[in-house]
Amino acid sequence: MTRDLSQKRPSGLRRVAGNLAFILKQSPLTLFAALIFAGLVFVAIFGPWVVPYGPLESSANTLQPPGLQHLFGTDHLGRDIFSRTLVAARIDLGIAVAAVAMSFAGGLILGAIAGYWGGWTDRILGRLSDTIMAFPLFVLAMGVVAALGNSIWNIILATAIINLPFYMRFARSEVNARLGAGYVEAARLTGNSRMQVLCLHIIPNILPPMMVQISLNLGWAILNAAGLSFIGLGVRPPTPEWGIMVSEGAQYIISGEWWLFFFPGLALVLAVFSFNLLGDGLRDLLDPKGRE
Repeated sequence: MTRDLSQKRPSGLRRVAGNLAFILKQSPLTLFAALIFAGLVFVAIFGPWVVPYGPLESSANTLQPPGLQHLFGTDHLGRDIFSRTLVAARIDLGIAVAAVAMSFAGGLILGAIAGYWGGWTDRILGRLSDTIMAFPLFVLAMGVVAALGNSIWNIILATAIINLPFYMRFARSEVNARLGAGYVEAARLTGNSRMQVLCLHIIPNILPPMMVQISLNLGWAILNAAGLSFIGLGVRPPTPEWGIMVSEGAQYIISGEWWLFFFPGLALVLAVFSFNLLGDGLRDLLDPKGRE
């Protein structure tokens, strides 16, 4: 019996697309989170060009409730909250993405080195990770920003530092679990150097499970940046940023101007919510055996 050559195995990209379509179909929450994420990305890219008012533009219409002229109302300086909320998405998402990218790259390299070489290298890098995690992470971020200054770059650096141990430990454990795998032994026997085995065979295989952690860390990074801004150690006013806007609006809760903090806070909640749900969906995508 001859094999039907017309039935080809689907390509990797097609399999990923099929798994993604299955997840979105079976999980409405993941689809909802993906739509929110797509909206946030669109707003972060095009927000400054689609807002009806300038984010720093003041007017005499101070503390106006939501209406047709100002969808989210105005603040104590007459600035349009809708415009400021949309423009702030670029800053918050930019900080989160840059910080998580730095911590992911650094944690992957250091954790892989510690897990592959072991010995004193593993002990030194392990103590570095333990030292960072010995501090309350938000307090450590506060200390870094307070010492270096509350610029956007320092906020990114502080957020990357507090997220670094998660990736270091994850990469170390994944590399350790694969040291005795058959494909690693085969790579060694074919004459690959230790660095080639690590970079070309082990690291590509630990990337998928680490990708799930990225989505969760993005939510934490946004909360960290907003928290620093809320206490006055983050982005400096009058730059539109969700944490700053919530902090400024909290002063008017008692007097009844709820819209000042509600809409920026809602944007913050939706962003973190979508990242957490996308993390669950990404885990199912990268581990299709876990589905029924």
